[in-house]
Amino acid sequence: MSKRKPDDQKTSDTPLQAGDFQSPAVLLSGSVDYDMYKQFRAQLDDAQDRQLVVVEISTLGGDPEVARMMGEDIRFHSEIYPERHFVFLGKAAIYSAGVTFMSFFARDNRYVARGSRLMIHERKLSKTVTFDGPLTACLASVEATLNEIKCSIAIQNEGFENLVSGSRITMEELLKKAPSNWYLEAQEAQALGLIRAVL
Repeated sequence: MSKRKPDDQKTSDTPLQAGDFQSPAVLLSGSVDYDMYKQFRAQLDDAQDRQLVVVEISTLGGDPEVARMMGEDIRFHSEIYPERHFVFLGKAAIYSAGVTFMSFFARDNRYVARGSRLMIHERKLSKTVTFDGPLTACLASVEATLNEIKCSIAIQNEGFENLVSGSRITMEELLKKAPSNWYLEAQEAQALGLIRAVL
């Protein structure tokens, strides 16, 4: 599995100021789902003439795969247009899939508004497996579910690795906290090096 790196993006030597965030190119709020993705793509396409592309989001979570799709679009645009600067701004609540999306931005391109909260957790699975048929078919069902879980863990941990890259948090620490939903205040996230600044 090829691994994407968040730190391939252009970063600024000095932190951005509040005035730089007055008119975000992309404004997203609500559940991270396919409707949000459509809004995201439309706004991102409309921002082609901007050098500084601020992506502002507030979300209580949603579909992690949609978050990864949006993140891959940011990575893709960063590679195609290295002269442009793509920046994340989290507001109020940046939970779950919102943090997954944030992990695609280089640490120095992550900003959070004052008073915001971040929440990090492991992916969740709700599935019922029914055994009905030959034993070999039952075994195949078990193996298919196990492979699904292993693949999901690998994808999850890739995102976690990019989230903590350059921070003061180790993967071991994150993996201990994630199963029980880890909530962080904006200032705490900055102190731990998960984001660049609090606005």
